[in-house]
Amino acid sequence: MELLSRRDFTKQSLGTLLTYSLMETLFRTDAIAEEVKPITNKWLLGVEQLTRDVKDQTITQLAWQEKTEELFSRVELEEFLQLIDFEKLTTNIKMVDNGARSLKFEFPNVEGLPKKLVFGKQVFALHKGRSVVPHGHNNMATAFLILKGDLHGRHYDRLEDGEKDFVIKPTIDRTFQPGEYSTVSDFKDNIHWFKAITEPAFIFNLHVLNVRPGSELPTGRVYVDPQGEKLKGGLIRARKLGYKEAHDLYG
Repeated sequence: MELLSRRDFTKQSLGTLLTYSLMETLFRTDAIAEEVKPITNKWLLGVEQLTRDVKDQTITQLAWQEKTEELFSRVELEEFLQLIDFEKLTTNIKMVDNGARSLKFEFPNVEGLPKKLVFGKQVFALHKGRSVVPHGHNNMATAFLILKGDLHGRHYDRLEDGEKDFVIKPTIDRTFQPGEYSTVSDFKDNIHWFKAITEPAFIFNLHVLNVRPGSELPTGRVYVDPQGEKLKGGLIRARKLGYKEAHDLYG
């Protein structure tokens, strides 16, 4: 991903003082990718500040996706694995036979990082052939980083909400390898589906709740069948599913 110049970044951030101040501290020169390792205190502080900004409505969800992907593009995977103590986290874990197992962990103490983070976090563990089943979100912004293994990743824009289905449009359909990432918001790439190609596979996930104040939709996941009726223009009528049916079909 092409990095924003300092001038372009400034133009895009005039109405976002907190985020601008943070990024100005994080990215002091145009050569920041070479000068500063990403998995540092500042990287974590950057993630926390961006999630706080999107939750507080000081940046849009689309801007949050763009800026979060900028941060994720600087992740040195080996450093990140050390940061979360990946080896300890994943040693002798009991995998599940359907869907993904969620592994909980804590970041190390970082000066300036609050003990209670704005964002939630987890690592998904999957057997080969198992999936983080296809689902969208209401009132959420999320990001994903592939830690180990290859996964078939699909994303869809959610264009229309019906009583029993959604009209969706495929946006991403490719193999994701370790170090690659994606983001989701209410407005872009809202529905996603990751299926493990190799054994095993692990995905880091962060999520921010209640990013759309006043929304009448309940915050959380909405499960869908993306292999539904084909419509004109490459669109799909995707039936809404319950948790069990989604995992029976795609887990």
